Amino acid sequence: MSDEIRVLIVEDEELIAQAHRVYTERIPGFRVVAVVPTASAAMSVLRSGDQVDLVLLDFNLPDLHGLEVCRAMRAAGSSADVLAVTSARDLSMVRAAVALGVTHYLLKPFTFAAFRDKLERYAAYRAQASGGGAVAAQHEVDRMLATLRGTAPGTLPKGLVAPTLDAVLEALRSRPGQSASEVAERTGMSRVTARRYLEHLADTGRVVRSPRYGTPGRPEVEYRPI
Repeated sequence: MSDEIRVLIVEDEELIAQAHRVYTERIPGFRVVAVVPTASAAMSVLRSGDQVDLVLLDFNLPDLHGLEVCRAMRAAGSSADVLAVTSARDLSMVRAAVALGVTHYLLKPFTFAAFRDKLERYAAYRAQASGGGAVAAQHEVDRMLATLRGTAPGTLPKGLVAPTLDAVLEALRSRPGQSASEVAERTGMSRVTARRYLEHLADTGRVVRSPRYGTPGRPEVEYRPI
């Protein structure tokens, strides 16, 4: 198995496709072999004989749904792994993707940090799975799958609690683009506490930070839910 992970990007929106290429090429060990806008073009690449290890697959393609692409891949004998990169949030879609062997599911829009985490976990999983032979014990299988999937998102840093985190997220969703002070006012907590929760959400890829200009002094940071 080559150390280099060869990636096919399937995305019909050109700007997004090029952003995915740039993101992928920023991560060591990955190489983009093709960027295509349709399911038919993706299947042509997969049938061409050029080795593809990982497909970054948008589900809302103009000629075929991403789930059908997964089915067509398996029917054609392709063993490439699939990372769904999509805005589809329906739970039945997630279940169907898992049933078809989709390795990861990444919701749009996302940060580079979230994208990098998915690809780096995938690379670590491939490195562990690249050896021949059999696993010695159950814990080796558990370790490989944990590397691929990551830890459950329910663990919060010390001092943060889930109900308050949910309240901060709900406040942001009701009016995206708020500062820590504005979230604090809407939720009745201190600015320092609101900022801790907002920074945690940003660090874990659930909200994005951006500078807010137009006020005297340093630009204020505002947060938007993903």
